[in-house]
Amino acid sequence: MESQRTFLFIGLMLVSFLLFQEWNNDYNQPKVDPSATTQTQQANSTESDDFIPSSSDSGLPASTTLAKRSVIEITTDVFKVKIDTKGGDIVESDLLQYEEVKGEETPFMLLGEFEGNQYFSQSGLIGLNGPDASSNGRPTYHSEQTSYTLTGDELRVPLQFTDSNGVSFTKTYVFKKGQYDVGLEYTVNNTTSAPIQVQLYTQVKRTVQEKGSLVDQNYLGAAYGTDEEPYEKYSFSDMADKNLNESTQGGYIAFIQHYFVSAWVPKQDQTNTLYSLITSSNAAIIGTKAEPVNVQAGSEQTITSIYYMGPKESDVLEALHPDLDLTVDYGWLWFISQPLFELLKFLYSGEGSFFGLFDINVGGLGNWGLAIIAITIIVKSLMYPLTKAQYTSMAKMRALQPKMAALKEKYGDDRQKFGQATMEMYKKEKVNPMGGCFPILLQMPIFLALFYVFLESTELRHAEFMLWLTDLSAQDPYYVLPILFGASMFITQKLQPMTVTDPMQQKMMTFMPVIFSVFFLWFPSGLVLYWLVSNLISIAQMLYIYRGMEKKGIKVRG
Repeated sequence: MESQRTFLFIGLMLVSFLLFQEWNNDYNQPKVDPSATTQTQQANSTESDDFIPSSSDSGLPASTTLAKRSVIEITTDVFKVKIDTKGGDIVESDLLQYEEVKGEETPFMLLGEFEGNQYFSQSGLIGLNGPDASSNGRPTYHSEQTSYTLTGDELRVPLQFTDSNGVSFTKTYVFKKGQYDVGLEYTVNNTTSAPIQVQLYTQVKRTVQEKGSLVDQNYLGAAYGTDEEPYEKYSFSDMADKNLNESTQGGYIAFIQHYFVSAWVPKQDQTNTLYSLITSSNAAIIGTKAEPVNVQAGSEQTITSIYYMGPKESDVLEALHPDLDLTVDYGWLWFISQPLFELLKFLYSGEGSFFGLFDINVGGLGNWGLAIIAITIIVKSLMYPLTKAQYTSMAKMRALQPKMAALKEKYGDDRQKFGQATMEMYKKEKVNPMGGCFPILLQMPIFLALFYVFLESTELRHAEFMLWLTDLSAQDPYYVLPILFGASMFITQKLQPMTVTDPMQQKMMTFMPVIFSVFFLWFPSGLVLYWLVSNLISIAQMLYIYRGMEKKGIKVRG
């Protein structure tokens, strides 16, 4: 197989992969008819009331109403959070360690109201005596302060409410230094003479949004995990088609976006119900409902859960739930992407663990761009035997071109005899016609796995390299890398002159560097850097392999 055809093959594979992803995402975009949604909600009103208090079925009021409410502000070293006293929901969360835009001081807003969309974290107590199930609407909590600031290792923010029967409910959020997981504690003090029953629900609410462009291959939607299914995506269209209703031991629910995730992790030693629905206001909700809790007369009981809102850091997520790290979605090649990402982190920091046996600390490169170059060198070195087999096969096939031409002239239009003679020639010359293609097929999963690593790694967000490359997660602002990549393809073509005779194929191969350069203009610069370095290494390997073959008397270049 010719080198030019190799480029075309890789290009078609990559474009086909992106087109398939785009079709899949577009196909899964929900087309929700508001009237149909309303009918569905009315048909399932009993079920919806079981899972979500009736006063919150339609979601929170608009921002004008929200402004009239009392809002509590919490500041930690990683958060700036706003909690609405109506229901005690988290209605805004800024991540102080992450910029919204590179070079600006505005922190990244994960939860809140932006561009006409809502993204909230909600929780409450329903059940027979839950305050959120009251016909009077959700409770309005009282707080001793309007603002809290973390000064030590832990900050507790208590919200208090007492119902008409004298039952006291204290909803406490627990923030810890340097952590993106927030504890939720509901303390129910039953001062009456009769037992009461409450049930904790936790959920995330987000306005249905469409995915971005063809280059944007990041999943935006919900996901959940059960004791049988560790990770299952549940897109907006899945919610529109069918409400989720799963009972499981433990489990979790999450909303996923590029680089960040928010997730509720209920108690793992109980049976929880996972649910979802889309409201008439086009908001998608996914949540958990815990087991009912009976609080005897004159007694007190505490109900807990954990909410995570922050970056997709695999180790941190796995510590909260064994399967929550799967929300760092590396696609179907996750078993290749995960070790590659661990290698990338090790190259950057120099710290790691050898299969959990002992820790390693040798000092890293300290630059994500250099780490990308290093992992490219390692991967290309490991794949060198395949590369050598590929180029050797190509060279041998090229050397047989005169004999192939002679066979065509001898047998003319007799394809059967020409085919038989060609196979005999391959056998005699010990050449495998698929020898150049098979190594490429073996390398493609690694290329795609690295594609997902660069796409999903939070560490690469706003990561600087050098000179003009100040953000490896964004496209090259001056398009230098895509142009250099096209130039490297052009050099490769010159090192391997075309042997195809069809004029259309020749024109296509000639324009391949231009096509790829244009295609890569919108790709993250970190990914283009990988492909550029990979091409440069391939050129070096090609020259080395061909030089060795020429020393053996095998004609390689025309």
